[in-house]
Amino acid sequence: MKDLYDKSHLVVAAVRILEHRHREPPSVEKVCEFIALSLEQGHLICQKLQGMAAIEMVDGPYGNRLFIKDHLKLEDIPKDGIETSLQEELQRFQNSRKKFTDEIESFQARKQKEKEKLFSDIEEKLKKGK
Repeated sequence: MKDLYDKSHLVVAAVRILEHRHREPPSVEKVCEFIALSLEQGHLICQKLQGMAAIEMVDGPYGNRLFIKDHLKLEDIPKDGIETSLQEELQRFQNSRKKFTDEIESFQARKQKEKEKLFSDIEEKLKKGK
């Protein structure tokens, strides 16, 4: 239950069950509560499913409601979708931080060499001046 594929199936199943139980389309909040999913994750998954035309989120006077449009679209989701992209984003972030740290260390090393050269030049001038 780590990837978008599994969580999407859970969301659609929860929509069906809650719609059957209460005789009305459920809200995102009810679905998230039913399957113990954070509200942020639930909204993210529902927006992705709406983008794929698997479900429809309709805003009404009593909040947003979820409707299943085409459950077969769930099979188009890669089996390791969201976790892989999160890992890739994390890896990119770590690489950019490492690159930034390397640039800072390189800059500090250059400044240290310039400082040493400046001091040695000053020392040479002082020795010549005596």
